[in-house]
Amino acid sequence: MAKELNEDTGFQVSIKTLVGIGAAMATVISMWFMLQADIAEARTLPEPPAQDVSRMEFDMKDKMIRQTILTTQEDVEEMKKTLERIEDKLYKR
Repeated sequence: MAKELNEDTGFQVSIKTLVGIGAAMATVISMWFMLQADIAEARTLPEPPAQDVSRMEFDMKDKMIRQTILTTQEDVEEMKKTLERIEDKLYKR
């Protein structure tokens, strides 16, 4: 049988529980205000300078990336050849 809740319904809460609830609320509220203060401080800080990438720097990085891809492709081809030789020896082709 379920109890009916109304204005005459009472419940008991210990002092220890009330203190725990109060401490938890104080912690959450203080964290909120600290977060708001950090946000306000971050708004007043100077913005970092814009990072312009020169054409020469872009070309050098692009060349390096392309060279890395080609080197990796050559390495993969060498590995394929080695794997084929291993399979030939293993399966006596």
